Amino acid sequence: MIESLDPPTRRWLRPAAGIVALVTLSAATGWGVASLASTASGPDTAKVRAALKLRLPKTPIDAINCKDLGGLCEVASKSTLFYVDRAAKYLVIGRVYDMEARQDLTAARLLALNPDLLAAGAARRPSDEDAPPPQRASVPTRVSLAGLPANGAIGWGPAAGPRVVVFSDFHCGYCKKLEAELKAIGARVEERPISIFGAESRKDAERVICSARPEVALHMAYSGLALANPKPCDTSGLDANEAFAKAHGFGGTPVIVRPSDGAVLEGFRPAAALRAFLSGAPTRSITKDKTHG
Repeated sequence: MIESLDPPTRRWLRPAAGIVALVTLSAATGWGVASLASTASGPDTAKVRAALKLRLPKTPIDAINCKDLGGLCEVASKSTLFYVDRAAKYLVIGRVYDMEARQDLTAARLLALNPDLLAAGAARRPSDEDAPPPQRASVPTRVSLAGLPANGAIGWGPAAGPRVVVFSDFHCGYCKKLEAELKAIGARVEERPISIFGAESRKDAERVICSARPEVALHMAYSGLALANPKPCDTSGLDANEAFAKAHGFGGTPVIVRPSDGAVLEGFRPAAALRAFLSGAPTRSITKDKTHG
C-alpha cells in the first residue's frame, strides 16, 4: 500500500496484486512511486535510524537489520514491518521471499513480532500500535498430528496413493506448484489450509471447506477460478489448523508432513523429492529444487 504524507490529501492506494510498492521518502514532496536505488557503501544502521527519525518522526523504530537482504534494511516498528534502502530514501511495503530457501521472510518476522497474527496479509504500514516482540519458535523437524480435527482438512488424490499432509494457502504460488507435483506422484493428500496471506485467504479456505464438493473447490481455488459462496458451515477446523501452525512456527507455506512419523519438510519440492520423502527418506537428504522462481 502507498500512503501520501501530504495531510490535505491523505489517503490509501492499493497496488496491483503481487506488486511491491517502492516509495520515496521526502519531507518536501511526499511519497511517490520510484525505482530502488542501490548504494555502494556498507550498512550503517545509525544513519538509517537518523534518516527515518527525520522522515518518519511519528513512527517508533524498534530494530533495524541491514544484513542479508540484498541492499534492503528491515525496519521493525512495534508489531509492524517495512523495508528501506540503506540511505532511507526509498520505503518498500510488501513481502520479501528467500527464493533459494523457499521461505517468506516477511511472514516469519511478522509472526515473531506478533504471534497472535498468523503472518496475516502483506506487511502493514508503520503505525503506533503497541505489541510486545516475543521470539518465534523454530519449526520442528517432527510434529504430532494427533488432535487435528477432520473438519479442517480436504482430502484429494487416489485413495491408495502415498499419504501426505500439507499446510497450505490457496493464494500461495508454491502451494499451487506443489499441487501439480503431488498429482504427478498420485499422492493421497490431506490438505489443511492456513491463512498466511490474510483475510482473503481465510475467506477462500472457508468457501472450499463449506463447499458441497470441497475437493473440486480446492482445485478451482488453485486454478484462480471464482468460488461460490456456500452456506456457512463449521469452520472450527480451520481455526485448529492455524493454531497448530502458530504453535509450531509455520511462518510460510507450503509445509509438508509425512503422517507415518510426523517428519516435516518446509517449502516446495518437485515430484522426485516428494516421492523419496514419502517413501521414508530422511528430511535432510531431500534437497531443494532451485529451478523454480
